[in-house]
Amino acid sequence: MSTPFVTALIDTYNHEAFIEAAIESALEQDFPPSEFEILVVDDGSTDRTPEIVRRFEPRVRLLRKTNGGQASAFNAGIPEARGEIVAFLDGDDWWAPGKVKAVAGAFASNPSAGLVGHGIVQVGSDGRQLVLVPREPCRFRIASTAEAKMFRTRRGFLGTSRMAYRKETLRRIGAVPEALKFEADEYLFTLAGLFADVMILCEPLTFYRLHDRNLFQLANANAEGARAKQQVLAALAKSLGDKFTEYAVSGSIAKPILECVQAEADVLRLSLDSGYPWETVSTEWKIQRALHSDASVWQHLFSFARLVPAFVMPAAAYYGWRRRLSRSASYRNLRRRFFRFPVPRHIEQQEKPR
Repeated sequence: MSTPFVTALIDTYNHEAFIEAAIESALEQDFPPSEFEILVVDDGSTDRTPEIVRRFEPRVRLLRKTNGGQASAFNAGIPEARGEIVAFLDGDDWWAPGKVKAVAGAFASNPSAGLVGHGIVQVGSDGRQLVLVPREPCRFRIASTAEAKMFRTRRGFLGTSRMAYRKETLRRIGAVPEALKFEADEYLFTLAGLFADVMILCEPLTFYRLHDRNLFQLANANAEGARAKQQVLAALAKSLGDKFTEYAVSGSIAKPILECVQAEADVLRLSLDSGYPWETVSTEWKIQRALHSDASVWQHLFSFARLVPAFVMPAAAYYGWRRRLSRSASYRNLRRRFFRFPVPRHIEQQEKPR
């Protein structure tokens, strides 16, 4: 079994506080240096990020570009990657030891695999860690309704710092629409499942940092950020829909995937622009069905009770009420004690103290 050449592609923007840890986690991988390169795409940082990256030259190759978002960074970096395998890493995350060896081994042992993901450790700003891993290894191709639904519930193991591709799979997908300032990773890993097998390993091989400068987190912080996120999600749904049409993907496969993305965009649209009560109820039930179908009866009853006001309130008023409720200490305590957010049966979750 030959060792494939691997490119670590690190996309970064204003990550001066984090980029060193990301690069060091790649450099410390137990993998032959002759079969491994590190390429950093700096998306127009205005802080000290490029200066920090240059300290690692020539072991690390730096590609600088004007700011354009995640899709443009991927589009700049992928053609420059020399590896047969391209493993992605956000500049504010880091890899566990053994990540590259595990992923490269999975590709070498499974010639039909085009994408490999794995478990994750979420790291809060207070140092707390939440380990999320699949209960068992998973392999599928999005070729049936059942596999589309499987993909929908397991896409959390395929985000940027978790995903590694055969270069040939990335070539088949082509350029990512540059309207996707973030969520470009979801565009790639969704389409990859149409062309090749997707494998998800059980090991938690990436540390995903939650912080107030994370672009995806910032998108939730205020109305302007929420609007940007809504527009990107809507663009993602349209771009994927166009590709599904181009590839003649059946509606029974496309619908479970697209309705989930569209529902997330619709929640933001309704919270910002308001809408009719029936729109809120329909959207919330789509999300519940898509993401929490295996929740307990009590969880479903709780979700329905929380949704009752939506039958009579305008959408923006309802989501405003939900936000205020979620900030209530008594509500959070109630959820923590009696109605914890459901964990899908295929996921094993473990909290670690600081």
